[in-house]
Amino acid sequence: MSPRTRRRALLSLIALATAGTGAAACSLRGESGPARPTVAPTPPPVTEPAVSALPEVWSIAEENRLPGSPDWLKDKSVPRASSDRYGHIMGYASTTSAGHGETVDFHVSVRSARTYRVGIFRIGHYGGAGARLMSISTQLKGYRQPPPKVDPKTGAVVCSWARSWSIRIPKGWRSGLYQAVFLTDDGYRSSTPFVVREPERASALLCVIPFTTYQAYNMWPKDGKNGKNLYRGYLRDGTVGGFDRRASKVSFDRPYAGAGVPAWFNMDTAFVRWAEERGYDITYASSLDLHDGTVDPARYRAVFFPGHDEYWSEPMYASASRAVAAGRNLAFLGANNVYFHVRMEKSANGRPNRLMACYKSYDDPAPGAAGPTTRWRQIRRDASLSEQRLLGIQFNGIVQKPSPLVVRQPGHWLWRGTGVRDGEQLADLVGVEADAHDAKSPDPRGGRRTLLADSRYHDDRRSVPQVQHTALTEHRGGGQVFMAGTFHWPLALVDGDPYTEELKIDTATRRKIRRATANLVNRLTKPSPR
Repeated sequence: MSPRTRRRALLSLIALATAGTGAAACSLRGESGPARPTVAPTPPPVTEPAVSALPEVWSIAEENRLPGSPDWLKDKSVPRASSDRYGHIMGYASTTSAGHGETVDFHVSVRSARTYRVGIFRIGHYGGAGARLMSISTQLKGYRQPPPKVDPKTGAVVCSWARSWSIRIPKGWRSGLYQAVFLTDDGYRSSTPFVVREPERASALLCVIPFTTYQAYNMWPKDGKNGKNLYRGYLRDGTVGGFDRRASKVSFDRPYAGAGVPAWFNMDTAFVRWAEERGYDITYASSLDLHDGTVDPARYRAVFFPGHDEYWSEPMYASASRAVAAGRNLAFLGANNVYFHVRMEKSANGRPNRLMACYKSYDDPAPGAAGPTTRWRQIRRDASLSEQRLLGIQFNGIVQKPSPLVVRQPGHWLWRGTGVRDGEQLADLVGVEADAHDAKSPDPRGGRRTLLADSRYHDDRRSVPQVQHTALTEHRGGGQVFMAGTFHWPLALVDGDPYTEELKIDTATRRKIRRATANLVNRLTKPSPR
């Protein structure tokens, strides 16, 4: 889609937001003054899209034949993403996932009193548009909500904002990765993702979206003062400090920084768009659904983790382990997965799983039976809970610059139809972080591991080249675990995505990775011969 076409589509959504308000678009210059104090109104009643107006959709293929819209993306030709420093418009969802008939509340703050709308998009293929507009709210009156509270002990940044708008999930909506876009009447925008579940439908493929890792990296607000995540925090001069400034807890009751797009969201959206283009029988879950048991991975033939899924609770680890022991299959298309152990806690108002603790190198004051919230491989002295025990390989290092992935075992079913040769180099496919087999860490009991790539890359913390592996491990119970071992694998699946356009992977490599990933999905979702 051309930039002109995308700009026209985005402006059409802006037009929807401004229709009937009689408000002229404000200039950026006029927005620089202090806002008048405002008070949040009583939340409006739940708004629900007209179910009768929705088409009857019975498959992912049928869903993706419906008209799409590119408005789920921020268009670079309309540079009006909300700023955390100014706070044009920001919002968060009350939950990471919801099923049919359940309600998602949105808590929205607008810098100055003005109207806005909320558009709900389902991410998929949709003829290349990348999403479908499912619903758009009526005009809503925006108000500035109270500033967040920062816990002086843990650094947790928490909002206690009033409910601004709600939606009850209709039965006609297919399970998927959804994005709520908040758009002011003068065109400023932010967003937040959530998942619609269908746990009653045991699809062949379950896709898990890593909301725990999203929040671990979320630095909101990037205001030079209050923002913290599990890695960094601000110094007094407004610059970002080191690990000693990080938070030990993060809250789900806050927006995502900037335009509202979580870190490495593009890894998940790339796989979702590619998988839905192919029409796979797929349903979706949040990582918290694995934590609280809302979704049981053992009900699915294969569970795919397409993004960066670094932060896992003990219930998540246990549920994935049970699925593999039951002969189910897992596939991780990124790297550095299942690395940090986290503990989910209640919010101040008693809502479960709205606060995530990860003390890392700090002393954990309440480790409990699951152990301290540090690296999984460090919970026990024998490293028996290392990620390699489940995954077959584990995190190995930071990739200084993109490096080639070196193919091994070209006769393996993963590479079937790709035309690769032993030792062939797939340019720039090893990127950001990498996994490899660690001879010093425990292996899966009775497992058989096949290395499908054996590559070299440079980590600027070490003087010698490091190793990257892509691997498939067959566990004793019959389950298989695939590990791509690099961030760039899922990003190679789509073209023309503004979230991934900076990644320069050649067409031939993209074609081979798409074929290999199709082989992976087809193999792991085949019915068990037992």
